[in-house]
Amino acid sequence: MNSISVNNKDYKIIKLLGKGKGGYSYLAECGEKHVVVKQIHHEPCEYYTFGNKIEAERNDYQRLLNAGIRIPEMFYIDIGNERIVKEYIDGETIFDLVKNGESVAEYLPQVREMAELAKAAGLNIDYFPTNFVVQKQNGLLYYIDYECNKYMDEWSFENWGIKYWSRTPEFEAYLKQH
Repeated sequence: MNSISVNNKDYKIIKLLGKGKGGYSYLAECGEKHVVVKQIHHEPCEYYTFGNKIEAERNDYQRLLNAGIRIPEMFYIDIGNERIVKEYIDGETIFDLVKNGESVAEYLPQVREMAELAKAAGLNIDYFPTNFVVQKQNGLLYYIDYECNKYMDEWSFENWGIKYWSRTPEFEAYLKQH
């Protein structure tokens, strides 16, 4: 795929950024601007059940904004083709930093603040480290996924997410499986 159209506007695909439970995210450009184009997929996921994914993206984006979570801006949504165009946050993921043996301790206060905001709004976000990017320009941590769910203590940052923010047995097991 060389390009992708969102609301009749073409975006040149530069590279695949990643595949998640809900879709494929591509680094793309339109003119001089880099963006992320997410294409929803309907591939099975053995550990998660979805409803209408594109509507969930729109609704979750608003819930995260309302909660005050730092996320990339959603520029466009194409309901019919199940595509989203959002702000590209230039930087490394927490996952890559941990994988490369770097400490992410300096970013823990930022993710814990996000966790407090999410909990106060009755939400959990997906604390897996591929979902967090440290912006190159200013060192701010962004939650780049829009997924959020009703708060459950077992899926909080302190009870689940933190297990993947350093070279823990859980992180090592994930590396071996993927």
